[in-house]
Amino acid sequence: MLSRTAASLYWMGRYVERADFTARLIEATMRLDTLSSRPAGEVAWTSALTVIEADATFEALGKARTQANVAPFLAVSMDHSGSIIRCLEAARRNARVVRTALSREAWSAINRAWLYVSRAKSPANSQALFGFIDQVHADTQSFAGACARMLSHPSGMFIHLGAAIERADNTARLLDVKYHILLPEDEPVGGVVDRDQWTTMLQTVSAVNAYRLLYRDGLNPVHIIEFLTLRQELPRSLIACAAEVVRQLGDIAQVTDYFSEADSMAMTRLANLKRQSVAQIIGEGLHEYLEDFMVQNAALDEAIGRQFRFN
Repeated sequence: MLSRTAASLYWMGRYVERADFTARLIEATMRLDTLSSRPAGEVAWTSALTVIEADATFEALGKARTQANVAPFLAVSMDHSGSIIRCLEAARRNARVVRTALSREAWSAINRAWLYVSRAKSPANSQALFGFIDQVHADTQSFAGACARMLSHPSGMFIHLGAAIERADNTARLLDVKYHILLPEDEPVGGVVDRDQWTTMLQTVSAVNAYRLLYRDGLNPVHIIEFLTLRQELPRSLIACAAEVVRQLGDIAQVTDYFSEADSMAMTRLANLKRQSVAQIIGEGLHEYLEDFMVQNAALDEAIGRQFRFN
């Protein structure tokens, strides 16, 4: 496989995963803002912007941080490089480069997703926005399902590798923002707003039911932190993403007979995660831990690029 082909597949996986996460983030923030016991308003939409590091870009627009302004910005704005439409545009561009390396189903899914968002108008109300999000979910999950049938082929391996790197970064950012920014200063930890916000976080990663099956004592911040970091039962947890990266790199190594820097870094990260406990993470500082994880994830992304000569 050519390096540029591997790079396009890897980044296709990242961009589709990023689009899906942004859709989840919009949906969860809408529910927090409109369906929680106390509407979160500007705080909720500020947190959504902060999760994906888009607050400065949005601030330059000079608009109020409300659903009417932030949701379309995250969904269909061409001025924001991380919006759903821009991510799917980039994913489709990469897919066209490697069209012959994709199955017909995978190409159709990503092309269908792009065509839908490119024709969609800015959602005018909550109902329209939920409809938009549902369609993005359906198309990105269709793409993921098509790629799952390509796992034995290097094309599928690179797509899943990119998705796992992106997913790990998204979960770390989501948890960091909730823990340090989202709860208003006048609200107690464990109060109604805190509970709604933790629930929204679990909704963002589609993990409410899974959490309730594992933890029977209700919402507990320590348990949620453990769930999102160290429990492999959750596909979007940090340790599950780290294990997926190791698995995909190992499968690629078997096909290419090439084992190098990225493999070593990924295995070391997974081993460290397996040795950690939630008490250690909190005791040493969750914010510091998550920042270090994101730095490691970025370094691993760069190592993958070097190993497979993406540039």
